[in-house]
Amino acid sequence: METRALPATDAASLYFGDVMHARLKPTGHRFSYRVMSLLIDLDRLGEADRQTALFGINRAALYSFHEKDHGPRDGSSLRAYAEGRAAAHGIDLGGGRVELLCYPRLLGYGFSPLSVYFCYRADGQLALMIYEVRNTFGEIHPYILPVQPGEWTDAGLRQQQDKLFYVSPFMPMAMRYRFRVLPPSDTVRLRILETDRDGPLLAATFSGRRRALTSAALLRSFVALPLVSLKVMAAIHWEALRLWLKGVRLVPRPNAAEQRNGETTLAHDKVHPYIADS
Repeated sequence: METRALPATDAASLYFGDVMHARLKPTGHRFSYRVMSLLIDLDRLGEADRQTALFGINRAALYSFHEKDHGPRDGSSLRAYAEGRAAAHGIDLGGGRVELLCYPRLLGYGFSPLSVYFCYRADGQLALMIYEVRNTFGEIHPYILPVQPGEWTDAGLRQQQDKLFYVSPFMPMAMRYRFRVLPPSDTVRLRILETDRDGPLLAATFSGRRRALTSAALLRSFVALPLVSLKVMAAIHWEALRLWLKGVRLVPRPNAAEQRNGETTLAHDKVHPYIADS
């Protein structure tokens, strides 16, 4: 099974859905909340900027998207950034689309714990995924994974990656990410299962349904999901407090050299039935 890019529609669109996190051990902990995500074609930023007066590209608006929030974070072209990352893996994105799924800024403020690039070849075939992870210390790290033969299943694209970047003070570094993705169409689905040597520790999911990016949709979102960007950041800290109150131990933050050298990565040597069947 493979997924090819759908025919181009709007330069930017919205996905409304639910984020869910479930910690499985040593203490069970689960929460979910409603969010609105933005999907934007990085070749069509000018078109996206003209879709509605309530949405802006690299400028102030009720909702906005800023290239400096992503990639090298210097305001340079994110399309060029993705092409460079792909070329380093021998992948040519010339003539293909690059779409980014992330949270927009609201009233100038935004925080995307996870932003996902979907990189397609000219024939519409999904060739590369970039999972861009942020932490609350202002740091960002991309996991760049070419799409390999055999990674497609009936449940979507499945990829794996050792954890290289400190995110939560309640999650150890010796972990492995297992991604499962249904690329954007009328719906989008993301699932990250974080595992250690003894099996699954945390599951995080997002399931959203596409809506056109219009003034009416943004106004409805502003009313139904007020201050959603602040809500994401507040939820991170609130849930951290709840974990601490449950007695989950804190994990020291590694220094920058350890993260760069990958000294805390984990080499897995066994398969977990729960993961294989999930």
